[in-house]
Amino acid sequence: MPLLKIKHFTMNKAELITKIADDAGVTKTQANASLDSFVAAVTKTLKGGGKVTLVGFGTFSVSKRAARNGRNPQTGAVIKIKAKKVAKFKAGKELSGKI
Repeated sequence: MPLLKIKHFTMNKAELITKIADDAGVTKTQANASLDSFVAAVTKTLKGGGKVTLVGFGTFSVSKRAARNGRNPQTGAVIKIKAKKVAKFKAGKELSGKI
């Protein structure tokens, strides 16, 4: 029985813009402006401490990482890693079911 070959596909911003433009029937310039606006709106909301929920797709939120000790992989020396905020995405039920 032959093994299935799995093709890994990564979509970059230009390919996403082309796909949006084709699907929505708009120009690539309009699709780019829409995508940039979406990214800016999500970024601004997360910076303000909020979250963005797209029903059926998922939720963008901010998570706090506590300060911790790590190790330098080259020397093995203990280093301190500062606390920071990180962006987080949790897939919605509908998206999770399609994957």
